[in-house]
Amino acid sequence: MKSEGRLVTVGTANVDELGFFCYLSKRKSEGYQRKLRWLKDRFAEGMKIKMILEAGRPVGFIEYIPGDWTWRAVRAEGYAVVHCMWVVGRWKKKGYGRRLVDACVRDARKQGLAGVAMVTSSSTWLAGNDLLLKRGFGPVDRAPPTFELLVKRFGDAPLPSFPTDWDKRMARYGRGLTVVRTDQCPYVEAAVGIIADTAGQRGIDTNVVELRSSKDVQSKAPSAYGVFNVVYDGELLSYRYLVRKEVLQHLDRRMT
Repeated sequence: MKSEGRLVTVGTANVDELGFFCYLSKRKSEGYQRKLRWLKDRFAEGMKIKMILEAGRPVGFIEYIPGDWTWRAVRAEGYAVVHCMWVVGRWKKKGYGRRLVDACVRDARKQGLAGVAMVTSSSTWLAGNDLLLKRGFGPVDRAPPTFELLVKRFGDAPLPSFPTDWDKRMARYGRGLTVVRTDQCPYVEAAVGIIADTAGQRGIDTNVVELRSSKDVQSKAPSAYGVFNVVYDGELLSYRYLVRKEVLQHLDRRMT
């Protein structure tokens, strides 16, 4: 028998109670609190979070925002842009991913937007393409190293796209190790700490640059993911959370 979770909308009135799905077991952590403050500012810009609850427990969510305000390095004015979508382990394959995507699409139509866009990747924790392709999305652009932009367009508005100046974006951070961060993801705080501490073991200082607005992310982020990037000597080292062993491996390869 298929489980029927309850779909709820998270906003200013209930985010303190319901949270935003991630890091719920660490509500007092700096990463959670920074994301919570960031999120409360985003609601005024049209940010939406929809969660599926099973017995009052969140088991899946989708976070999206109008493209003018997106914290991804994409050009998507007039579209809704999905930042994140996730369904927890044993709750997968119950149709919850489909329900979340469809809820976002319905909302975008209701708002009179041109469609919905999402940055995907086959090699990270970001959502892959399969579900979106089944829901009528199609690929419209690619960005290095493995990013793809999928879009469900409602009419004939110009399609969203990635920027093309990635080398210039990375070069702006100069020599050495730089972490480019935001508060969009609550895991970033811990990730920055791991990188800084581990790099210090190799005698390498870490420069942390915080992008404080959606426009900064859209124009300055060195990868399409936008909200967390590690740049070393003008090259993209990573755009995902790294454990200490991975940090050492990346650094050692570039120091030899």
